[in-house]
Amino acid sequence: MKKRASVKSNAAQVKTAEQPKDERYILRLYIAGSTPRSMQAILNIRRICEEHLKGRYELVVVDVYQQPTLAKGEQIIAAPTLVKKLPLPLRRFIGDMSNEQRILVGLDLRPAEGKDPA
Repeated sequence: MKKRASVKSNAAQVKTAEQPKDERYILRLYIAGSTPRSMQAILNIRRICEEHLKGRYELVVVDVYQQPTLAKGEQIIAAPTLVKKLPLPLRRFIGDMSNEQRILVGLDLRPAEGKDPA
């Protein structure tokens, strides 16, 4: 008699290309002072969030010079760095956040090119 493998559905492991429309996003943007690159990163991520996550996100901007312990705790090695804390999985983006397609794919708001949105 053969044993049948049991198949378990785990919502945390099975992810679709897009998050549910009511899921809240918790984001932290780590910047290094008021440099032009930091200011551009803030503008870019706020614009992306307002266009694609309006009313469903919390964005906290952390200056690593003013709050170094927060940056150390998150193991931030470059700035600007965006950390998506929720929904899981945790993701990090480094740079001025100007590549909107990359950010949207990383936030699971748009499928990666060449992948079906299953």
